[in-house]
Amino acid sequence: MTSRFTESVFGGVDLHGATNKREHRTHEITGDQLVVRRGQPFKLTLTLTEPFSPDLHPLTITAVTGKYPSEAMGTMSRFGIPDEVQRSPSAKAVWKAELVRSSSPQTGILTLSITPSADSPIGEYKLSGKHRGEEKVLASLVVLFNPWCPEDSVFLSDEEQKQEYVMNEQGIIYRGSANYISGMNWDYGQFEEDMVDICLKILDVSNEHQRDPAEDVAARSDPKYVGRVLSAMVNNIDDRGIVHGRWGSNYEGGHLPTHWSGSYAILRRWYDSNCQSVKYGQCWVFAGVICSVLRLLGIPCRVISNFQSAHDTDENLAIDSYYNEEGLTEIDSSDSIWNFHVWVEGWMKRPDLAGDGKYDGWQVLDPTPQETSDGVYRCGPASVSAIFNGDTHLKYDVPFVFAEVNADQSFWLVKTDGSKVKVYSDTSSVGQNMSTKSVGSNKRLDVTNTYKHREGTEKERAAFKYALERIENGPPTAPPQLFMRFEEVSEPVNGEDVKLKLVLSSDSGEPRLLSVNISVQAMRYNGSPAGNIQNEVTEQKLQPGKDLSIPIVVPFSKYHKYMMQSESMNISAVVTDKQSPDNVYLADDLVVLKDPPISVTVSGPGRLYSEMSAEVIFMNPVNETLKDCTLTVSGSGLFVGETTYNLPNLPPSHRFHVKFFFVPYKSGQKTLMIDFDCSSFRDIKDSFAVTVRP
Repeated sequence: MTSRFTESVFGGVDLHGATNKREHRTHEITGDQLVVRRGQPFKLTLTLTEPFSPDLHPLTITAVTGKYPSEAMGTMSRFGIPDEVQRSPSAKAVWKAELVRSSSPQTGILTLSITPSADSPIGEYKLSGKHRGEEKVLASLVVLFNPWCPEDSVFLSDEEQKQEYVMNEQGIIYRGSANYISGMNWDYGQFEEDMVDICLKILDVSNEHQRDPAEDVAARSDPKYVGRVLSAMVNNIDDRGIVHGRWGSNYEGGHLPTHWSGSYAILRRWYDSNCQSVKYGQCWVFAGVICSVLRLLGIPCRVISNFQSAHDTDENLAIDSYYNEEGLTEIDSSDSIWNFHVWVEGWMKRPDLAGDGKYDGWQVLDPTPQETSDGVYRCGPASVSAIFNGDTHLKYDVPFVFAEVNADQSFWLVKTDGSKVKVYSDTSSVGQNMSTKSVGSNKRLDVTNTYKHREGTEKERAAFKYALERIENGPPTAPPQLFMRFEEVSEPVNGEDVKLKLVLSSDSGEPRLLSVNISVQAMRYNGSPAGNIQNEVTEQKLQPGKDLSIPIVVPFSKYHKYMMQSESMNISAVVTDKQSPDNVYLADDLVVLKDPPISVTVSGPGRLYSEMSAEVIFMNPVNETLKDCTLTVSGSGLFVGETTYNLPNLPPSHRFHVKFFFVPYKSGQKTLMIDFDCSSFRDIKDSFAVTVRP
């Protein structure tokens, strides 16, 4: 008896990686893995060991994702040449294949055009083929959302916006306060090495996946679901999330939130440490990280900074701010106003809210752990259109975001006996200068009018009243008749004395003798006080029809130690009318210090894989020696992760010149990021645009 070796009917497989990735706009993703976008065909050449006769011996292909693939759940699709596959009657997310006519089926070389369904779950897939009774795994690939596909729920029609909100690896995040807005370069690095694996790992370790992996993988067809999972996973509360948030003074065991200049170093560290959260982050860090993940997965995303952002804990659209009789902020207020707060918007359809597309488009996603949503620290997706209209009855978390941009603020004076007096209410201070990077440029784009009507208009008040009726609260009180404002005398720079003036005026026809109590507090950006810097009480006479100007000087020697752990200083004035002591007025102003100058220059245009040099110059502006000096450099395409240089102490009025070298590994427009840290100044940043030629 003799035996004969049976040759497999399947030969080689060519995934046409370079061509497919270029056509699917995934060519920027580092690595050899095939990554395609749903709803768009990709080519695959399959070599069979015998001529292909589809009528006699059809080819059946199966695409599966997850551990429990199911046609009914959309995590398995069976299709073929010819497409006579018997599918389940409840099959979802059906893929298709076509035989490219330029191929030669007589020789067994088949070039196929395979199209994942536009509603397929995103993730890693295995393709297997069945032919002449034999079944074989042909390839593994990753499928992403597709904003270029009109049938995809993340479709975005404008090409420039897709280049900005999906493909751009560099961006700007705005911080500071409403009157001191500063842009910070952020390196999203969404196409860096292993980012596909990192982003899919985030989904796989989520609580949703641990509870029901089959249901979770199936739900990844919906960008709304994916965004909501990510808004929980980017913070580390409730799960094995990425970033450990901290808003205090103790950052031992990690980096200050201001240290970070990009997302990749954070995501890489989380991935390499078996999903241990990275210390530490605050709102802009959470937003930068989720933006990187959303862009990699194919959901158009932009970072939004809201200045004078309300944190409304009791959902009554009213923020109560308490001051003592010296004008100092009371610590025990549950509500707060943040100098700024940063979240992201993801672009997607919302058929769950309305069938007419009314709530489609930008959706707020906020991974900063402020309040729980359905028992988990996450926020969104909340339709920006719903926020604009005051539709606070809609999911997810529309009332909370509406309050962040449009709550009314009530100011209370807490007397020494514990009694509280409402001084006034302000209907327009919350939600100012909402900012994002412009499409195709580094200019700041104000998007406040997409969240609310212009403050003070009838439409804005009508939307507020409509929202208020949904959560049952009362109207605000009228403003006072003593007018107070703060003005800068010179630009506030860290290392120099801060100089302002308080200007008072009144509509009274009589002179008014006033007691003026001016206090300066160091403040964290989330509205919590970090220390009292100085206090001064004076008596002033305000003449009718004239402005009264009171100078305010905050010396560097007084504020320096407090500002090492703070982002701003709050200057408040409590003014009491001496003739009518019941008439008490309050005003405050946030001052954000500008960093002392630092510069970075790069030697000429660069070439791919050719060494380049850069130089950083910084001069010590204060009368003390700077110690513990470090310089951290980064930039996707220029450095893998971060590189840190330890520097010597820097005496007063001395400067350092630091020269370093790097080798670009990606061509195109890149951004070199630097971060200087020392004993007296925390995380001074600068950047330089680098053109890398092929």
